[in-house]
Amino acid sequence: MSEKKSVGSLILGKWNTKTIVGIAIGAALFAVLMNFGGIKIFTNTSLTTAMIVDVIVGALFGPVPAALTAFLGNFLADLIGGWGFWFDWSVGNGVLGFFVGLIPVYAKQFDEGVFGVKEIIIYVVTVIIGNALAFGVVTPLLTYLFYSQELTITWGQATAALIGNASVQIVIGIPLLLFIANRNKKSSNLTKED
Repeated sequence: MSEKKSVGSLILGKWNTKTIVGIAIGAALFAVLMNFGGIKIFTNTSLTTAMIVDVIVGALFGPVPAALTAFLGNFLADLIGGWGFWFDWSVGNGVLGFFVGLIPVYAKQFDEGVFGVKEIIIYVVTVIIGNALAFGVVTPLLTYLFYSQELTITWGQATAALIGNASVQIVIGIPLLLFIANRNKKSSNLTKED
């Protein structure tokens, strides 16, 4: 049985060497998958497996590490792709990573293998809200403020990103989270033999 943690500590996540390494590897993997692991669905917008990275980091370490992973991953993806730095999309992905990474906050026994119907429903709702907020509000607002761009293309990209990201995070994310929870259950059931 795990110790009771405050919501604040659950939001900050677990911080140790594994967390730092997880963020670094996650950001690098996110960047590579953003560039090479997707299918174009709109202008500069892809249906990408990169969206699973923040699910894994969030489940293992919490929302703030997941947010950092997605933010840094998008930054690296922009550099690898040669597009320059798009602060608006990096922040948007960071916001999404935070929402997706809330798993330890509402699934408090996830480390013990508990991820049932209630947690799945909350996960789906947070994924949809996170995508809507990240790409329907934060990204367009920052695009307008920092780049003074006309928002027609940004709204199209945001809609495509919202639908694409949420689809990947729900369709692939739920089985992945069930797998991780099951692995956690097996490792928490280990007993010491006398």
